[in-house]
Amino acid sequence: MNHNISIIGAGFSGLSAACYLAKWGYNVTVYEKHDTVGGRARMYTENGFSFDMGPSWYWMPDVFERFFNDFGKKVSDYYELKRLSPGYRVYYQNSHIDVPSSLEELYHLFEKIEPGSSSKLKTFLDEAKYKYEVGIHNLVYKPGIKINELIDSKLIGGLFKLDVFKSMSQHIRSSFKNEQLIQLLEFPVLFLGALPQHTPALYSLMNYADLALGTWYPMGGMKKIIDGMHQLALELGVKFVNNANVTAINVTDKIAKSIKLAENKNGFSALISSADYHFTEQTLLPKDSRKYDDKYWESRKMAPSCLIYYVGVRGKIDQLLHHNLFFDEDFSQHAKDIYSSPKWPDKPLFYVCNPNKTDKHVAPENHENLFILIPVAPGLKDTEDIRNNYFDLVIKRIEAKTGSNIKENIVYKRSYAPSNFVEDYNSFKGNAYGLANTLMQTAHLKPSILNKKVKNLFYTGQLTVPGPGVPPSLISGKLAAEQVVNYLNKNN
Repeated sequence: MNHNISIIGAGFSGLSAACYLAKWGYNVTVYEKHDTVGGRARMYTENGFSFDMGPSWYWMPDVFERFFNDFGKKVSDYYELKRLSPGYRVYYQNSHIDVPSSLEELYHLFEKIEPGSSSKLKTFLDEAKYKYEVGIHNLVYKPGIKINELIDSKLIGGLFKLDVFKSMSQHIRSSFKNEQLIQLLEFPVLFLGALPQHTPALYSLMNYADLALGTWYPMGGMKKIIDGMHQLALELGVKFVNNANVTAINVTDKIAKSIKLAENKNGFSALISSADYHFTEQTLLPKDSRKYDDKYWESRKMAPSCLIYYVGVRGKIDQLLHHNLFFDEDFSQHAKDIYSSPKWPDKPLFYVCNPNKTDKHVAPENHENLFILIPVAPGLKDTEDIRNNYFDLVIKRIEAKTGSNIKENIVYKRSYAPSNFVEDYNSFKGNAYGLANTLMQTAHLKPSILNKKVKNLFYTGQLTVPGPGVPPSLISGKLAAEQVVNYLNKNN
């Protein structure tokens, strides 16, 4: 088998696709725009601090294990995992909650806050477990090409148990009354791209991933996952070309013949793009080869973008855990500022990751490494004044909640906003989390993994099936690789 396969982009989905195709005997070359692999999960170091640039939550450990198992490997062959206990801290206006890793402790916590809620939580998580097992093991490993993929005995038989037609808000509020507990359970869908009122209750499977399967950390940072996948790809014979900015896909008679780089062209039997789907179609492809037009893309509902700060602080901030959610302002208003009436929020909720609470190697001794993230609507224009104003706002609120003097001890600061997502990743509307996971943008209703106008071009990543997030990206790479094999087998 001498087929050459090219892949654009070395993020999670591109690396995943490369590994599977190389395992199946194909010659694979990955072209990466940046000088290192990883895409949004790159890491950079400055002044002794090591910052994960993108993903920082490690959920669904079974999906990562399944990926490496497919190659006769284990996660532990490539990086060390540590389960966080507590998983994270949630700051409210006048109190905070530490979310325990033990379910028994979690039930006790709920009961203490809302008497009678522990039994309801057990039922809620049992239902969420069913959704997780059916959703993750049956639904998301389907390529979303035909609607009849959903004609599956488990999917049909459990249609009502999956709560596809009930909203997350309805589902949660039918069992819980305390607003703090409701916000805790609604939090995982905040990044799915719609208000809890508009997100199918199917996604309570995320609560099972969060509260039952736990929050983990790969020692050394999320980049360790990328390093492991990169090492596996090299072991399988994949070739990587960094600093390779693809500027066009050359198409003849509905077949992609080559990609255009700065200095030359490279041919192949099939091509996978793990670059931004919209950018691939609207910029790299000639107009008559695009599956979707501008009107289609403008009609898509997007998940949020975000404003990020990478901050190095002298001294210790004792009241922060590894993961911290600041829900000390109105949850519903910030959600509306993202989804209903997009604008820069007046009183944003935000997230703070403090990884050196777990991993001393990501910051100099007696310093803190802070990753601060504010979810915002996609498509907003950011300026230096906006970045500085929000930074002052969140630092003041962190100081108020922790009792620490942070601002005068800052030794390093860098911001990253929607315009940077466009610059670095050609991200549609500067989005950070892909398409919203609404009912009308699920499975075969997402942008297709196939382009019927270009028979040997396939898509992978957060704008196609199964959707945004690191575990779905691993699965997306496998789905795209399988479609390449199907195409080559039919056209040999």
